[in-house]
Amino acid sequence: MNASDTIAQEPEVAGPEKGTKRFQAKRDAILAAAADAINEQSAKGMTFADVARRVGLNTTSVTYYFKRKEDLAAAAFEQTLEKLDEMLDQALEEPTPEARVARFLNINMERMARIERGEEKAFAILSDLRAMEEPMKGRLLTGWRNIFRKTRSIWGTDGTRAETDLRGARAHVVLENTFWLTAWLTRYEVDEYPRVEQRLMEVFRHGIAAPGRVWRPELLDLEHDEPEPGREAFLLAATRLINELGYRGASVQKIASELNVTKGSFYHHLDAKDELVIACYKRSFDIIADAQRLAEDHGGSHWDRLASTIATLLDVQFSERGPLLRTTALSGLPPRERSTMIDRSNRIARRYAGMLSDGIAQGSIRPIDPLVASQALMALQNAAFDMRKWASTMPRERAVAFYASTLTFGLFDDSVLGA
Repeated sequence: MNASDTIAQEPEVAGPEKGTKRFQAKRDAILAAAADAINEQSAKGMTFADVARRVGLNTTSVTYYFKRKEDLAAAAFEQTLEKLDEMLDQALEEPTPEARVARFLNINMERMARIERGEEKAFAILSDLRAMEEPMKGRLLTGWRNIFRKTRSIWGTDGTRAETDLRGARAHVVLENTFWLTAWLTRYEVDEYPRVEQRLMEVFRHGIAAPGRVWRPELLDLEHDEPEPGREAFLLAATRLINELGYRGASVQKIASELNVTKGSFYHHLDAKDELVIACYKRSFDIIADAQRLAEDHGGSHWDRLASTIATLLDVQFSERGPLLRTTALSGLPPRERSTMIDRSNRIARRYAGMLSDGIAQGSIRPIDPLVASQALMALQNAAFDMRKWASTMPRERAVAFYASTLTFGLFDDSVLGA
């Protein structure tokens, strides 16, 4: 490409010179609008026209700042990574792991309060990183891995392989819980946020198990007859791809190719892509609800039942019969269907809250806020898919115990290392 080609592609629009405060302010406004669009519709669903509308510009004006939609999405994701990096730097100034986690949570809670008051814009969630094109995808994933390693360093950088594995589980659970705040924190008034922060930190600090409880879960039998041969395999392949690439990134063709079947086979099982995602969600929610129901009928203390539920679902996430569909696919669904799926998710969270409340009354669960703790459990099971590679490096039982310990016994209890 020569210089004349570059000039020919430059949009005919008057804009502030690059590097000026006016240019940066407009660019930041576009990035904020893009973040909102990504969070509502996914990176693939975001359009220049929508972003332009949100900032009061025409589409050509947006292309003055970002030539392609992919460039805009990548810049929004890079901004998120930069902000996370800054927050972690602040947290790492604290002297102990517990104080660092508390600081990181506090920074995020205060940010959420400013967003709710309209004083700050939300940054783009990172769900669609894997759906980006190369070379941007590689660069962004490198940035995400750096964030993960920095979060893991909250607990130190020296130690055995087992200690590093446990710190990895803790880092992931902390990050996912801060991302998950957007799913449920708005149910509280802003002036309640400090109390919610304290209650969530209590779960992080001490876990949910009452003192003296041990981790001896029994995996529950979730096997059942498949009413339509082949449908389960189809939904499983679709779930994996949607988790990796997002709702819009996982095309029907890619799902069919994953199963080595024709595109027509897709329409044998389902009539439309939205129906596919709904079916994947129903499968996942049914598995979770089955585990909860079976645990309640299983006997033992309420702690034992909850531990068996958690272990069974993590085992599903880490095994070939998994995973469960991540909530990130919700952004691609039409509003009505999305609302239906969110309602089902909330019912599952309330069931967890009921199990926790029964355990608190019995004395087998620590006296914690069951509504807050139930959302922490939702984040735990929802995000475990991303730790499949991590789990594959060790015996499954250890992976489940390490990952579950982050919330069952807290983020600072190393007793699981000797189990």
